[in-house]
Amino acid sequence: MAQLSMHSPVGDLTLHEDAGALVALDWGWVPDQTPTPLLLRARDQLDAYFDGTLEVFDLALRPAGTVFQKTVWAELLKIRYGSTATYGTLAARLGSHPRAIGTACARNPLPIIIPCHRITGVDGALTGYSGEGGIATKAALLRLEGALDIQQELFITTS
Repeated sequence: MAQLSMHSPVGDLTLHEDAGALVALDWGWVPDQTPTPLLLRARDQLDAYFDGTLEVFDLALRPAGTVFQKTVWAELLKIRYGSTATYGTLAARLGSHPRAIGTACARNPLPIIIPCHRITGVDGALTGYSGEGGIATKAALLRLEGALDIQQELFITTS
């Protein structure tokens, strides 16, 4: 499996490619890297995202997961840059339960690219985030996208 690490505003990230598709994005740095064309394109797109010039990723993705998880992740890809949805809204759309949506988000192997950070609790409450830094990283990503409101900012600074 080819991998490529990069620096980002939310920490070092490592992209993983298998058979021509991205399969994972992890926090951290790996010593052995293979800069394939896809991994270089993914790095460049992530850099553009963090610079605020890219709103939609255009990359071959193949995250491993259950049928339900893949269904949730496909729905996450429909949430536009700068927008959010609640676990409950997504659960109602899929005929599921908010906790099941949360579990699928927690198991998302391609955070940021599959934007699980755009899912909030009731009334926009920032709940967990599986990426390094947890809620602070989720808030940073939402802030970057202009999707963090004053109530969320107040919660972050007082908690």
